[in-house]
Amino acid sequence: MKYIIEHMEQDFSQWVTLEYAQIIRDIGAENLILSSLPEGTTESEIPDKLLHMGLRWTTKDLNHLTEEFKDLQPLQNGRVCLLDPRADQDLQPAETEQFDYFVFGGILGDHPPRDRTTEIKVAYPDLVVGRRLGDKQMTTDTAIRTTQQIIEKGKKFQDIHFIDYPEFRFSKNEATEMPFRYILDAQNNPILPEGMLALIKRDSEQSLDDLL
Repeated sequence: MKYIIEHMEQDFSQWVTLEYAQIIRDIGAENLILSSLPEGTTESEIPDKLLHMGLRWTTKDLNHLTEEFKDLQPLQNGRVCLLDPRADQDLQPAETEQFDYFVFGGILGDHPPRDRTTEIKVAYPDLVVGRRLGDKQMTTDTAIRTTQQIIEKGKKFQDIHFIDYPEFRFSKNEATEMPFRYILDAQNNPILPEGMLALIKRDSEQSLDDLL
C-alpha cells in the first residue's frame, strides 16, 4: 500500500521532519511519497535526516507521479483515497481492495485546522474519493498510523485505542496539552515520533521565556 503526502509547505519544520521520519520507520521509505513540493525545490532543501532514510519526493502533482517514479502503479480515478475530515463516511477495513493509494494533505496536524483538503478535492475531482478518520484532528503520522491499522491490519476504527488532547507534564509547574488525537501504545502512552517529546518541551520552554 502506498501513502502520499501532498506537501503544501514552503519548507520543513523540525516538527514535520520528525513526523516524516517516523512515518518512514512505520511504513518503509518505499511506501511513502511526498508530492507537490514547491516548483524549483532542490535536494539541498530536503532535511539530510530524511534523505538518509530514503525519502521519495517530487515537485510533481498526483497526476504526474508516474513520470517521476516509474515503479508506481498508475493512479486511477476512484482508487485513490483522500483522508478528508469532512467526508461523509469513515474508512473501513473492507475497503482494503478498493484503494491503491492513500493521500494526506497539509490538513492534519494543524491547529487550528486549515481546510487544505478542499484544494486537493478541487484539483483532482475525479481521481480522489474522500474518507474520514473520525471527528478529531490528528498529526500526520497518527493519521497514517491509523490508516495502516485499518487497511493493513483489518482493525475497525472504533477498536483502535486513542487519547484526545493529552497533557505532557515535564515538571510540577510545566506541562503542555497537545490539541490532537493520538493512538495509545501497549502501555497506554500516546505514540509520538522519536524526538517529539523533547521538541514539545523545548517549544514549551521557549513560549514561557517569551512570556517572561
